[in-house]
Amino acid sequence: MSGCLYSVGVGPGDPELMTLKAVKIIRNCQVLVLPAESKEKCVAYQIVRRAIPEIEDKTTVCLVMPMTKDRLEKSHREGTQKVAEVLDAGKDAAFLTLGDPTVYATSMYIHQRIAGMGYRTSIVSGVPSFCAAAAKLGVSLGEKQEQIHIIPASYDVEAAIQLPGTKILMKAGKKMPIVRQCVKEHHGWAAMVENCGMAEEHLWINAEDMPEHPGYYTLVIVKDRKDEEE
Repeated sequence: MSGCLYSVGVGPGDPELMTLKAVKIIRNCQVLVLPAESKEKCVAYQIVRRAIPEIEDKTTVCLVMPMTKDRLEKSHREGTQKVAEVLDAGKDAAFLTLGDPTVYATSMYIHQRIAGMGYRTSIVSGVPSFCAAAAKLGVSLGEKQEQIHIIPASYDVEAAIQLPGTKILMKAGKKMPIVRQCVKEHHGWAAMVENCGMAEEHLWINAEDMPEHPGYYTLVIVKDRKDEEE
């Protein structure tokens, strides 16, 4: 019998935010699949290692996923083949994923291909970065009829800011100059969290104070009105 592929959400950075189910699945799987060149460079792996030190003894399969359109198809195809070989050997594999696998996660590209080939698959939910960030900031993302919009900041930020309710701009690091400008013009409440739950975590509440060149794992939460006015 072939193995099962588990896409496991490990949360945004704090190992204490890993679910009991995630810990159990990772411990039981013989192989770990990592979206990185090596386990040393895999953020998700380093998070898990702090909670489950014994994963150092597990076999790892590293998948390089270049973020360029012309190379993505090839990397997804090659990654799927590597995972299929593990499953064909009768081994269960856990694909470690930051946050939750269903939210802009690299793992789902492989997961969907593997499922389409007839292999057993399962998704293990994790704490999304924007929920953890809201908790750090002590704010509610949605109340009553308030809408919540989750938006990749690499796309049309100007249009996204005009949406009603709460706007969550994911992975905003590279687009921070334009994000800051749009947030200022919006005249609402805004906050930025960089590396949520990690050792290098930073929080800013005020568009004026937000740095123009933060790290890759940066998100911005924009609300139509300041909390105290709601």
